[in-house]
Amino acid sequence: MAERVGTSAKTVSRVLNEDGPVSPATRERVLAAVAELGFRPDLLARTMRTGGRDATVGLIVPEIANPFFGTVASGIGTAVRDRGLTLLLASSDAGPEKERTLVNSFLARRVSGLVVVPAHGGDHRYLRRERTSGLPLVFLDRPASGLTADTVVSANSEGARAGTAHLAARGHRRIAFLGDRPAALYTRKERLRGYRAALAEAGLPYDRRLVADAHGAEAAATAVHRLLALSDPPTALFTANNLASLGALPALAAAGRRDVALVGFDDLPLAGVVEPGLTVVAPDPAAMGSAAAGHLLSRLDGDGSAARTTTVATRLVPRGSGELGPPD
Repeated sequence: MAERVGTSAKTVSRVLNEDGPVSPATRERVLAAVAELGFRPDLLARTMRTGGRDATVGLIVPEIANPFFGTVASGIGTAVRDRGLTLLLASSDAGPEKERTLVNSFLARRVSGLVVVPAHGGDHRYLRRERTSGLPLVFLDRPASGLTADTVVSANSEGARAGTAHLAARGHRRIAFLGDRPAALYTRKERLRGYRAALAEAGLPYDRRLVADAHGAEAAATAVHRLLALSDPPTALFTANNLASLGALPALAAAGRRDVALVGFDDLPLAGVVEPGLTVVAPDPAAMGSAAAGHLLSRLDGDGSAARTTTVATRLVPRGSGELGPPD
């Protein structure tokens, strides 16, 4: 960088850190070179001297409070810790701009690898240089946008199909779908696809009035109340994520509707405590985290093969709520 600008490394450091006097002309040359080279200041002095990478792995999730991502982080952390690496966790708050800022922060400190649960609406083409240069990069739960990279996802469509078919097999003909927002979110689309496939296999029509979207437990509860108020309400619900289930359970209780069957996608810590117990399509977030770490570590070991996608299976866990039949 200093040679490119024709000045000393100390002067470049002054510009980047805004520390010390530098002439306007020199500052302009340094900033122009930064933009041209895509330079990212290294936050670790030792790494600057040696040219190596920090012994850390960055993980970016949309919501730290969501227990699903907490279990994912645990799976990654356990695997990389055995290799002497430390996991650094950050939340994008489901915002693509914040996600990119966090990615750049991790790259600036030269992490050994990066795992990202991408926020909807992002464009990951800006990471092509890192992908080409060999930085271990894994996308989890959802694929990247505009970038081919290692990916780990749940069997979303297959799981939703199994959960909906479970309800149809109990005789339900009005099965509602409660999904996440936005409607274009990868996991929401895949689970809706599985729901529709199960309806078709059971000979049931797809009724758009029985499809609702909500992000968060409170919004999900409101959506359930709207569904129950229909002139021909559903006799069963398929809630397509854990937050939707957390909203549906109290909404059904408040409405006194213990006769409405419920199957949720994602397990919950107290799913077996409620009455009846919550039947779920359970993904395996710990296995997803372990698989993501496996991809990352193999790349660190020199694996230069083409990008690959790992799909982690789900399983149906019957506990009572999904086994209720339709009212007579």
